[in-house]
Amino acid sequence: MNLSILYRGALSSCNYGCGYCPFAKKVETKAEHEHDRVQLDAFVNRVAELSHRTISIFFTPWGEALIHPRYQRAIVALTHMPHVNKVAIQTNLSCSLRWIDNCEVSKLGLWATYHPGETVQDQFVGTCLSLDKMQVRYSVGIVGLKEHFNAITEIRKALHPNVYLWINAYKRVSDYYCESDRRFLESIDPLFSFNNNYHDSIGRACRCGDTVISVDGSGDIRRCHFIPDVVGNLYADNFEGALRATPCTAAKCGCHIGYVHMNDLPLYDVFGAGVLERIPETT
Repeated sequence: MNLSILYRGALSSCNYGCGYCPFAKKVETKAEHEHDRVQLDAFVNRVAELSHRTISIFFTPWGEALIHPRYQRAIVALTHMPHVNKVAIQTNLSCSLRWIDNCEVSKLGLWATYHPGETVQDQFVGTCLSLDKMQVRYSVGIVGLKEHFNAITEIRKALHPNVYLWINAYKRVSDYYCESDRRFLESIDPLFSFNNNYHDSIGRACRCGDTVISVDGSGDIRRCHFIPDVVGNLYADNFEGALRATPCTAAKCGCHIGYVHMNDLPLYDVFGAGVLERIPETT
């Protein structure tokens, strides 16, 4: 049976300072980084033990993980496990790419985000071109702030046409977009309307909690990142007994990594094997 694990450890520091980022960033101590490393190593070892399952891993850190060698090593190790068929991670692509040479690159997926003001376009695009040469599958995203509209146009022109450019809707302000704004963003990202929405989710079927789970650094399992109830622990021998299809208990779901797993949305058909790294099947 296939199982997708969304792993979010204790790491909460980032080398960027985006004002629109909803994550609370802090400067972590050496001891806190070591704690995160120990938990990450334990997670990798546990995945190695679960060889009776086909597993996909999606790292969704609170901060930027790939600037830390421990996350690079973890991804390299996971891509070489025969029963792991995908390892994806959210990243701002500010790290060196040398570690990718040690990966089983056919199993690697990168969910990259371009942050105008934190990096320059030429540098970001240069990194993307390097990924193209390395045959790494990746998508690129940008937050759909109105002050980013020119950057959205420019980055779309600069990227390879086959690279999916997704727009994360800015939903902190109600009715933020006018009709012309929405038309522009949908011309860049045909799936923008899915993200520019809070989907009614309570009582609806979702793969989360069954074939998709959220795991934190201590191994606690939640059905997804957005429902706080702990249903089991990855390090327990019987954790699989807690996995079952149950209706969602949240009123709304507005984040891609949540609603993409809802059964009655067509997004598994749209994304196929690229559902974790946010790459539609057609790209």
